[in-house]
Amino acid sequence: MLRRALADSDLRPLPSAASELLLRLSAPPRLAAHLRAVHDVAVQLTDWFSGRLPLDVDAVHFGAATHDIGKVVHVEELSAPGHRHEPAGRDLLLAQGIPPELARFAATHASWAEPGITAEDLVVSLADKIWKAKRVPDLEQLIVARLDGEPWQAFLELDDELDRIAAAADHRLAFQASYPI
Repeated sequence: MLRRALADSDLRPLPSAASELLLRLSAPPRLAAHLRAVHDVAVQLTDWFSGRLPLDVDAVHFGAATHDIGKVVHVEELSAPGHRHEPAGRDLLLAQGIPPELARFAATHASWAEPGITAEDLVVSLADKIWKAKRVPDLEQLIVARLDGEPWQAFLELDDELDRIAAAADHRLAFQASYPI
């Protein structure tokens, strides 16, 4: 079932390092499906931000593909709220030899207002929200503040893109729900 979650659907495949990691850890299929959905949105976002916001695109893609990896340890957080997966995910990635600059996304994807948060952290956080059509004005404003040009124009353009991405949320939610925890 895990292999199917990693391969089925029209969603973009995860980076191979992320897929291999999920297989090695025997991740729950629903987690793999969730990571595929968020990663797919992150790719759309990085494409849209190209020329608008300097990003380490590979880092964003890997971060989106592994941001909830701590739910391998805290499986209960796949179906209930919780934050224990965040530090656990960072520690798990570090233990698997993932560099700290990539492992950090597991810990930062829900803490976008913390000091030192990068544009990459913000985009992973945004992908983790907009994949299911959840809008978070504070997070979006932090991104708008980093975009070039007039803030109101940047906001309108980002708003249009987020609406476009959110329109496919039902498809992504159905894909995730089709896999067991």
